[in-house]
Amino acid sequence: MKNTVKFLLSITLLFCGTTLYAQPKLDVPYVPTNYKVVDAMLKLANVKSGDVVYDLGCGDGRIVVTAAKKYGATGKGFDIDPKRIAEANENAKNANVSSKVKFVNANLFDTDLSGASVVTMYLLPTVNMKLRPKILALKPGTRIVSHAFTMGDWKPEKVEQVDGATIYFWTVPKK
Repeated sequence: MKNTVKFLLSITLLFCGTTLYAQPKLDVPYVPTNYKVVDAMLKLANVKSGDVVYDLGCGDGRIVVTAAKKYGATGKGFDIDPKRIAEANENAKNANVSSKVKFVNANLFDTDLSGASVVTMYLLPTVNMKLRPKILALKPGTRIVSHAFTMGDWKPEKVEQVDGATIYFWTVPKK
């Protein structure tokens, strides 16, 4: 009986610990963008070495890492999940671009995006719409690329189909 109580107490503590340290509430599930789509997004945005690419909901960091490694850009990735940030940092280290990129555990709605020349995202339509005023407040000419989802009635300048995915492109207009 005593061992059964210890076992049940251990299981209870294990589950309580899991609950106490559970992943933060995510607005968007983590679904990685495949590399063909990553490449197409960066090409559509015409990313080059002087650009600063911000990836909103960066997941494992693949967009920012690719922008740095393939195009010579610098960048930041933002994600609310600390596990994804750790994974992104590891991927940057493995790609030898840690000096060019930074990954920040942050809520997108509280994040300063003003340093970006390119913003990439794979978020849900409701999140895109919630972020839209913040994006439209960026400096004119900032390039925006979204995997799969639009920005409501803000019509994209370009739309491409790549490997079964749709990507959208906008430029922040003059105010």
